[in-house]
Amino acid sequence: MMIRHAEAPDYERIVPVINDWWGRRQMKDKLPRLFFEHFQNTSFIAEKDGELIGFLSGFLSQSNPAESYIHFVGVHPDYRKVQVGKQLYEAFYRKAKEAGCKTVRCITSPVNKVSIAYHRKMGFSIEKGDKTTDGVRVFSNYDGPNEDRVLFVKEL
Repeated sequence: MMIRHAEAPDYERIVPVINDWWGRRQMKDKLPRLFFEHFQNTSFIAEKDGELIGFLSGFLSQSNPAESYIHFVGVHPDYRKVQVGKQLYEAFYRKAKEAGCKTVRCITSPVNKVSIAYHRKMGFSIEKGDKTTDGVRVFSNYDGPNEDRVLFVKEL
């Protein structure tokens, strides 16, 4: 497996598969092309024998230079449980540390139990929200009406 920085053409490789990788959930609208054009240094592609097997899009906070943010991560279903995601996260951590970041943040939907469990396993803490959903603290209406989110933070 090879991990490299994302490039603009990678967007065209990801868009056709993203909904399938999420069990047919409509996810492609949550990953705009701008990550592959403007955040290449903090976004990564995992490939095996030229095949796309994973990606991570993230950025360094312009508002708080000590923080970084992982926006979206995807791993091909056939390559889960072989540490593709872990290697993508570690590539991002290295880049964030090089830039002087002290924390990484990310969010997920409360219905995404796999994501919640994965982030906990990767050492992320759940930030205290304003309500509990299915035993998890969430921030209600975080992304608009009825768009509750689980917020994670990890110290680097």
